[in-house]
Amino acid sequence: MTPRMLEKYKNEVVPAMSRDFSYKNAMQMPKIEKVVVNIGVGDAKLDIKFMDAAIAELRAITGQQPLLKRAKKSIAGFKVRQNMPVACCVTLRGAKMWEFLDRLISLALPSIKDFQGISRKGFDGRGNFNLGLREQLIFPEISYDKVIRSRGMNVSIVTTAKTDEEAFALLKGLGMPFRTGNQGA
Repeated sequence: MTPRMLEKYKNEVVPAMSRDFSYKNAMQMPKIEKVVVNIGVGDAKLDIKFMDAAIAELRAITGQQPLLKRAKKSIAGFKVRQNMPVACCVTLRGAKMWEFLDRLISLALPSIKDFQGISRKGFDGRGNFNLGLREQLIFPEISYDKVIRSRGMNVSIVTTAKTDEEAFALLKGLGMPFRTGNQGA
């Protein structure tokens, strides 16, 4: 069974974008390559149970085993030593990526308190979009009782779009709730 968001991409976004941007070839159509979800765990230097909790939460949110990231070099100001665990990340592709985007757009983002839309400042100039989330509790897979500490995460959406306008049209067509007007332009 194909994910709902992939069906929307094929049936609604592709025809609209090919009409708006007048692509001559189907291979010019921008698509989402991957979604990378990162959680930085600075508390892991105090107790490794914080890292274990972050890995379990990220596994529940994405449905995939996270990769443990270690410090590349020592930084005395942050009390970090080389090879200390500092973060965990997941790279999603294929069906899991589309299902995660569907849950992010339709369930998680609308459940943010006082949500007024996503700022357009997250585009990097090459068609990729970065979104920072303040807490993992917006996802329905996370049980509030089992959370040790509320921590933020970064969601990077990597596309094949050449410009930010194409990437914006792609994400807007998929239903990403961007702010309207000049707020956070």
